Amino acid sequence: MSQSTRPAWLIAVLCAALVASCGTRRGSDNDDGGILPRLGSGGGSNSAPADIGVNSFLWRASLDTIDFMPLSLADPFGGVIVTDWYATPDNPNERFKATVYILDTRLRADGVNVSLFRQTYDEDRGWQDAPVDPGSEVQIENAILNRARELRIATGR
Repeated sequence: MSQSTRPAWLIAVLCAALVASCGTRRGSDNDDGGILPRLGSGGGSNSAPADIGVNSFLWRASLDTIDFMPLSLADPFGGVIVTDWYATPDNPNERFKATVYILDTRLRADGVNVSLFRQTYDEDRGWQDAPVDPGSEVQIENAILNRARELRIATGR
């Protein structure tokens, strides 16, 4: 074997050994015995399908509920939706930002959490953080849950 092919051959053998050592865990909670759990597993009719990592009804309901705000991030595997700042046309000196966390693969009341952020504009100081009425977060969570129930009923599950 020439000196130039020895490193390539050695790397190939090491890679094959590493791949061969990646076995499955026996006796795990995973249905298929694989290393990672299946996305959306959780069983029952309230669980998400295998294509996203959170409850599909809560995910869709969250997007529907905050669809008037521009999205900054939507991660269906992590269950996080982050909006960009949004100001209403009738009050441009006040803006809001929302983060929605979907915490479960089941449709449950505690499966969604909303965090709201509010800023007001001052000509001298610019945008300043302002307190948010805690009831606003609960109202959005309830709207998401109601929409998720509607979606579930509409699909007959």
